[in-house]
Amino acid sequence: MSDPMNLDGWTLAFDLDGTLVETAPDLIGSLNAVLVEQGLPPVPMASARHLVGSGVRIMLEHGFAEAGATFDAATQAPLMDRFIDIYLGRIAQESRPYAGVVETLEGFARDGARLVVVTNKRTDLSLALMEALDLTRHFGAIIGPDIVSARKPSGAHLKEAVEAVGGEPGRCLMVGDSYPDLATARALGAPVILTSFGYTDPPARDLGADAVVDNFADLPAAINRLIA
Repeated sequence: MSDPMNLDGWTLAFDLDGTLVETAPDLIGSLNAVLVEQGLPPVPMASARHLVGSGVRIMLEHGFAEAGATFDAATQAPLMDRFIDIYLGRIAQESRPYAGVVETLEGFARDGARLVVVTNKRTDLSLALMEALDLTRHFGAIIGPDIVSARKPSGAHLKEAVEAVGGEPGRCLMVGDSYPDLATARALGAPVILTSFGYTDPPARDLGADAVVDNFADLPAAINRLIA
């Protein structure tokens, strides 16, 4: 257990995919199920991992391109719905919280912080995943792009999420894994910490965050340095 911090008045906002939970296996598994149904070969995990968090359309475009085909969202929109159906059926089949997530979140709550999820994953999908993994109880709210005025990388997403849990936008910190998280925090003037184990290309250390952590358990020390 880390030493107690005084986080009263602070809101800690967390991205979901690649920050709290390793979701690539189920997302890429769902992509591959669609591809196989279309008579196309599956993609290897390594080739699509960095696209997690980019949205269904981008993942399908990548999968089709890998097979030498073209995905047209205008004419093949039902495949995006099919992807979602498959994903909901296996949303936590292989997805797991990263090591140290639960213990660290519990510590933040003990130290007085408000906690909120700020994700570009649709809210219903985010809730389904968090419920399946018993993570919902740690957060005051889970805020997807469909219930805010603008999605990440807009600062409005973070601002409205912080306000949804009764926090002050001037006293929040963003924890994420990729450029949209960084840009969202910068737009609001908030400090930002990125994980090195998430889904990003280029690497998190090349993005200019205030800190980068290799393990979730390293977050308390990093946050303490930034808000002390």
